[in-house]
Amino acid sequence: MVIIIRPKKRVTWNDIKEIWQYRELLYFFTWRDIKVKYKQTAIGITWAVFQPFMSMVVFSILFGHFGKIPSDGVPYPIFVFIGLLLWQFFTSSLTNASSSLVSNQSIVTKVYFPRLVLPIASTLTNFVDFIISSFILICLMIYYQFLPNLIGLFILPLLLIITFMIAVGSGMILASINVKYRDVRYALPYFMQMLLFVTPVIYPPSIAGKYSWILAMNPMTGVIKAARSAILGTTPTNWLLLAISAIVGVLLILIGVIFFKKTERFFADVI
Repeated sequence: MVIIIRPKKRVTWNDIKEIWQYRELLYFFTWRDIKVKYKQTAIGITWAVFQPFMSMVVFSILFGHFGKIPSDGVPYPIFVFIGLLLWQFFTSSLTNASSSLVSNQSIVTKVYFPRLVLPIASTLTNFVDFIISSFILICLMIYYQFLPNLIGLFILPLLLIITFMIAVGSGMILASINVKYRDVRYALPYFMQMLLFVTPVIYPPSIAGKYSWILAMNPMTGVIKAARSAILGTTPTNWLLLAISAIVGVLLILIGVIFFKKTERFFADVI
């Protein structure tokens, strides 16, 4: 008797339940990536602090001091660092998720497990970097004697979840494409550099004037703007803009899962 195992051609609820069944494997991949990320580095996990800190210093000098870009009435280093925290979380998560299948090629081709675990695990590691980098923001507020809106801090978990959905959903799509077309690893860094300047990381959305609606099409705009409103308390939270970001995040997750499962049956053969 010959048994033929065929991959499913459509997404079902069992695909989502399967991730929960393999939660220990998800934990293992996440913990492995955390340990490997800064292995054999001179300053180790300090890189999680060094990168956003140096970016903040450069942006503060160029755009805050020389460019005189407005910062909603707060010290520019604090203003830009809040944006950089979420931006780095997004870019790192998207980059790691897009390369998760290729970097685990030997496992993908030999052992069965739900492949969705890989892009999710590669993204979860960035929560650790976010928490560590947040201490720099606390130090900046102490230095500038700026008291944050403590009540607004409760919205941060929601903002991280929305950013997570945007990054993972997009990462699943790019990871599937990257299996066949390795151009993704070359195009993505360039695209992320361009996207930085159409995201209100180093400037407030109001600087765009009547063209600020263009920035609203970027889902990270609502997240970063809401983070500043919640932490700084200088402007009211734009709930409509945040809702748009949340809806885009949910749609990206759905599209990402569907696209990923549709192409999953070719991964082991093509990769």
